[in-house]
Amino acid sequence: MSKTALVVDDSSSMRQMVAYTLAQAGFTVLEGGNGQEGLDKLAGQKVALIITDLNMPVMDGIEFIKQVRAKPPYKFTPVLMLTTETTDAKKQAGKAAGATGWLVKPFNPQNLLQVIAKVVP
Repeated sequence: MSKTALVVDDSSSMRQMVAYTLAQAGFTVLEGGNGQEGLDKLAGQKVALIITDLNMPVMDGIEFIKQVRAKPPYKFTPVLMLTTETTDAKKQAGKAAGATGWLVKPFNPQNLLQVIAKVVP
């Protein structure tokens, strides 16, 4: 049985690249264009991993992670931030919200899969 991942990013090309990388690793991929769409996609789904952008319209990545963490089934789901942001303040905000890890765009597919291998059992 394949694991499911949720990819949330307002850039469709970025979602496609991440989804392609995840699919190569055997994941089934759900996609959302912002935090609210991501939450809608999660409803009742069992996901092994969430990858989210930080800067998005409607609901940003930090608020999205806070809302995901507030839902008991996703309290311990690994959440990776994939963003162009590199400031410590943003990283701290991500950690405080409950992000498991932080990756900077543009991402290297091999690195992404290595990080995923560490956080997804």
